[in-house]
Amino acid sequence: MIRFEQVSVRYEGTDRPTLSGIDLTIPEGELVLLVGPSGVGKSTLLGAVSGLVPHFTGGTLSGRVTVGGRDTRTHKPRELADLVGTVGQDPLAHFVTDTVEDELAYGMESLGLAPDVMRRRVEETLDLLGLAELRDRPIATLSGGQQQRVAIGSVLTSHPKVLVLDEPTSALDPAAAEEVLAVLQRLVHDLGTTVLMAEHRLERVVQYADQVVLLPSPGAAPVTGTPQEVMALSPVHPPVVALGRLAGWSPLPLSVRDARRGAGGLRARLADAAATLDGAFALSRTRAAVPAPPASGERAPGRSTGRGKGRAGEQFIRLLRRRPSTPPPGPGAPTPPEPPASASAAAARTPSAA
Repeated sequence: MIRFEQVSVRYEGTDRPTLSGIDLTIPEGELVLLVGPSGVGKSTLLGAVSGLVPHFTGGTLSGRVTVGGRDTRTHKPRELADLVGTVGQDPLAHFVTDTVEDELAYGMESLGLAPDVMRRRVEETLDLLGLAELRDRPIATLSGGQQQRVAIGSVLTSHPKVLVLDEPTSALDPAAAEEVLAVLQRLVHDLGTTVLMAEHRLERVVQYADQVVLLPSPGAAPVTGTPQEVMALSPVHPPVVALGRLAGWSPLPLSVRDARRGAGGLRARLADAAATLDGAFALSRTRAAVPAPPASGERAPGRSTGRGKGRAGEQFIRLLRRRPSTPPPGPGAPTPPEPPASASAAAARTPSAA
């Protein structure tokens, strides 16, 4: 459906190309996720599919990008509108009318479709995206998720085979993002639409992707594979993938649900590690409870060897030496003074009354 053949893009005033020698094929009817660090050319690659690059953005595009057999170098965005629909991260920037129904019809009016065709497609799109109850609502009164669904619907009425989205959920809360992603899955699974999407909130969308395309750095060749394959080496990845890497899981989890399924072994390993630490701590307490007598000329344990440390050391040694049967002092109780060393020695020499 989408084919890149040795595609390079260079903008005026730049020292190096944003894209260089891209060879890439995106099959029909799949949701393909485009990922990579900021500044690697994700938006440029999307624009090359829709024809915005270079017809709108300027710059020089060498190589060849074809969508459904049409060369985007020789077809302007208007000539690709029936084949490629484009939606950005700010839906308000796309709207040209005031109400939902008018916005869905506007694109078809621009293409000169017959009124009966327009009415039928508007009804189909309203039902498909769950917007039927909002048809007469002013767009400005809708939530972020509803506005993004309207933006998607406004390009779907032209029946494009390819939908290009640049971070469609980045400005949405989790609930609104789920609404949009549910719509995209329906388009792919029910209508066979090819969806090419760039998104930096990977934890929301990576589990829904059929393929992932990684642009590792500006001008670098893309890496293509399944989500698990690409996430294993991607410099950008969701937190759950980072957990899977640390735990050594294979395949890597793509969602919290996947992580729960593989957490049994990790929990057992953590329990074993905790038991080992508990045993080591108990052994250290046992050794500390019977300290060796200080050698001649050495300072007794707990005595001050530096500023502010003596008092804390004495209290710590006192806690370690306390017998289990001796209850701890209550809150506010004074700490009993230690007998002088001379008194202790005298008591040891005094014979017992018994």
